[in-house]
Amino acid sequence: MSTLALAAKVTHVPSLYLSELPGEHHGCRQAAIDGHKEIGRRCRELGVDTIVVFDTHWLVNSGYHINCKPHFKGVYTSHELPHFIQGMEYEYEGNPALGKAIAEKARAKGVRAMDHDVETLELEYGTLVPMRYMNADKHFKVLSISAFCTSHEHEDSRKLGEAVREAIQEYDGKVAVLASGSLSHRFIWDREAERGMNSYTREFDRQVDLRVVEMWKDGQWAEFCAMLPEYAEYCFGEGLMHDTAMLLGVMGWDQYTGKAEIVTPLFPSSGTGQINAIFPIV
Repeated sequence: MSTLALAAKVTHVPSLYLSELPGEHHGCRQAAIDGHKEIGRRCRELGVDTIVVFDTHWLVNSGYHINCKPHFKGVYTSHELPHFIQGMEYEYEGNPALGKAIAEKARAKGVRAMDHDVETLELEYGTLVPMRYMNADKHFKVLSISAFCTSHEHEDSRKLGEAVREAIQEYDGKVAVLASGSLSHRFIWDREAERGMNSYTREFDRQVDLRVVEMWKDGQWAEFCAMLPEYAEYCFGEGLMHDTAMLLGVMGWDQYTGKAEIVTPLFPSSGTGQINAIFPIV
């Protein structure tokens, strides 16, 4: 029996943190927060001990990288959006053994994967925001993998996902895998930032996102995998949607037969399309 217990595509928009704070935007992302909490609840119910996150806020220009620190602790402020996230405390245990096993499996497939146990290598908010709500009690170990890949092929990201699945199958425990990133990601123009907090930048992106969600719910994975490169390009997919390519590599790529369960329905945030969706294990 596979030790892969749960897989999902999740949002990490910084307005989730803003939603906690008093003020104009208090409660604006409660549905997404509740979706994260539900995914965390299911992970506990399934006996998960480690959550692997494909993080589209960990930007890398060469290679694939896995943060294999045994322990994470710090106070995070976003350099990108410091008016959204500042002073966010975190502390989690890592899983170096699983990270090293993933890197080894990926290298065997010809993927330039590297595992790092470096004291000064911290987590990015594509990992920290979901963990804040799914893992508030530090129940799960955390393994973060770079997924903002600027010079990479989706084919290699698919292979990395396959390596994750193979390493999990040999792991003595249960693991959840999250693709942390948006659907479309054409960020709202700065002059429209306040008005566009809860809207799309372009109607085109909204319509394509709506169609993609229907494809996921219907299990049209062969068609989606075929369109993924163009979707990522034309709709400005976050991190070129390498997180999604990795997740589908875990699930079997165009041979996957599951039908997505939408935990938090598609919603716009600062111009982008966001969702929490579980990909059933089949």
